[in-house]
Amino acid sequence: MCQNPSAPSAAPEFRPHAPDRSAVVRIPLPSDARSVRSTGGLTVADETGHWPRGPARMLKATIWSCQGLRAAWLHESSFRLEVCLLAVLAPLAVWLGQSGVERALLLGSCLLVLAVELLNSAIEAVIERYGPEHHELAGRAKDMGSAAVFVTMINVLAVWGLILLPRLL
Repeated sequence: MCQNPSAPSAAPEFRPHAPDRSAVVRIPLPSDARSVRSTGGLTVADETGHWPRGPARMLKATIWSCQGLRAAWLHESSFRLEVCLLAVLAPLAVWLGQSGVERALLLGSCLLVLAVELLNSAIEAVIERYGPEHHELAGRAKDMGSAAVFVTMINVLAVWGLILLPRLL
C-alpha cells in the first residue's frame, strides 16, 4: 500500500528542543583567576573550563605525577618488579631495534605495562579506601585491572616476538 505524499503522516515531526538556560549552574571562581570570561551565562576560565596553564601549573602537575610514581614504588611490589624489568629491557630495546620505529615499539610496549599498572594500582587503592569487606563489583574491578596488566604483558611478548623472531629464523 502506498501512502499519498500529501497526506499527513502519523509520525510526529522531530524538533530538537533548545537547552534550558535556567538550569545552568554558575561555577564560583577564585579571585585570582586572570583570564576569566563569561560565555552564555556560564563563567569559565577558558574555552574548555580549565584554569590558565603556565609554567607554575605545569610544575605542580609534574610534582603530583612524581608523587604518584613514588607512591607506586613504595606501596606496589608489582610496580617495582616492572620497573626493574624496564631497566633491563629498555637498553635491549634501544640496542636490538634496527630503526626508530622498532625501538619505539619495543620500548613503548614496556612503558605501556607501567602505565596500565599505575591505573590498576589506582583502582585497587580506591577500592581499598572503602573498606576490606568483599563486594562482587569491587572484586570484578580489581580482576579487570589485573587482566588489563596481563593483556599489556602479552602485548610486550607479541611486539618483541614479532620484531625479533624473524631475525632468528
